[in-house]
Amino acid sequence: MSESMHDVGVVAIGRNEGERLKRCLRSAISCTDRVVYVDSGSDDGSVDFARSIGVEVVDLDTSIPFTAARARNEGIARLIDRWEGIQYVQVLDGDCELRDGWVQAARVFLESHPEMGVVCGRRRERHPDETVYNLICDLEWDTPVGEARSCGGDALFRLAAFDAAGGYNASVIAGEEPELCVRLRGAGYRVYRLDHEMTWHDAAMTSFSQFWKRAKRAGHAYAQGAHMHGAPPECHNVRQSRSALVFGLLMPLIAIALSYWTFGLSFLLFVLLFGVQWFRIRRHELRRGRSDKEASLLARFIIIAKFAQAQGVLLFHWRRLTGKQATLIEYKGAAQGEAASSG
Repeated sequence: MSESMHDVGVVAIGRNEGERLKRCLRSAISCTDRVVYVDSGSDDGSVDFARSIGVEVVDLDTSIPFTAARARNEGIARLIDRWEGIQYVQVLDGDCELRDGWVQAARVFLESHPEMGVVCGRRRERHPDETVYNLICDLEWDTPVGEARSCGGDALFRLAAFDAAGGYNASVIAGEEPELCVRLRGAGYRVYRLDHEMTWHDAAMTSFSQFWKRAKRAGHAYAQGAHMHGAPPECHNVRQSRSALVFGLLMPLIAIALSYWTFGLSFLLFVLLFGVQWFRIRRHELRRGRSDKEASLLARFIIIAKFAQAQGVLLFHWRRLTGKQATLIEYKGAAQGEAASSG
């Protein structure tokens, strides 16, 4: 490791990630020896492995409700306390592996662009051909390069910008990076996405139920984000929350309500409207350079996801109005890394 990388640290979070965590941590220590792993109650030897390769470990207090945001905050706090001179922090999910050269390239970019608070790159799914759900994830990760409104769970933060924004909000159970990026911009910093390979991600999604839970979690994130930052000029997640409710709840209810008086024709109209929406999404994705197969697949699953997202939006507001504690909505089982990542 070069001297220039002594101001960079990595914080990875996870639970029961098994071999995926081993790949994750090995990739982290290949670029810096300043690595912290935050564990949320693993029983698969993750903590022992991390310590065996010289990684600093934070064992989260499992009596306090877990959020990825809380885990990242505690990891970054330990990183700063353990090593002096940290200026940049790479956050990383335990089911991800850093690509060669990413951290170095991201650090150089932030060093030469002081107005940027965080930089991210291209996250790719490790096994996109194994299931259609993995492929959907891979297509979702393929976002435009250049200035962006937010990053995801893998990104290199400028520590000064992170501190200026107040760090992660530990009460946010999903979508914690987009929420943080709202405050980063409010503190005068910008977000950028490089055209550079960043991480391999391993979603391990094999069933429709996992896809549904992931979409439901996204809906919850939209609603919470809109509740926190929905006012102008940000209007954070307002459009996404509204879209979920309109397509995933309001339109089906209208079709049902009118079915008696329309002799069922309202259901036909409902199907036709979704067909138009599918065509619009598909056309948009084709213009972005997707193949015909990819564009059609994305359009179909984006529409299906609206119903699950509407559930998530309603769940957030139910919890908010009843004062119930927000808990995680996880699409991975314990054997696959439950409560481990935000991807």
